[in-house]
Amino acid sequence: MMNRLKRLEGQVRGVIKMMEEDKGCRDVVTQLSAVRSAADRTIGLIVAKNLEQCIIEANDNGTSTEDAIQEAVSMLVKSR
Repeated sequence: MMNRLKRLEGQVRGVIKMMEEDKGCRDVVTQLSAVRSAADRTIGLIVAKNLEQCIIEANDNGTSTEDAIQEAVSMLVKSR
């Protein structure tokens, strides 16, 4: 997870450098799209890991997993 976030940080720094160097709009937007895509994938991974842990805990406690699933779906919808 941390490696993904560090890679994202590097991508954002690269976009800032491109803007400081007056690179073309298309190039900047292309890189920003890559940043957004990487952020979306990271969000998905974090939510999936959290959901997995919540389901394990619910099963251990003998409680319903429905709330954990609803919360995960809600987080994914909010992230878009």
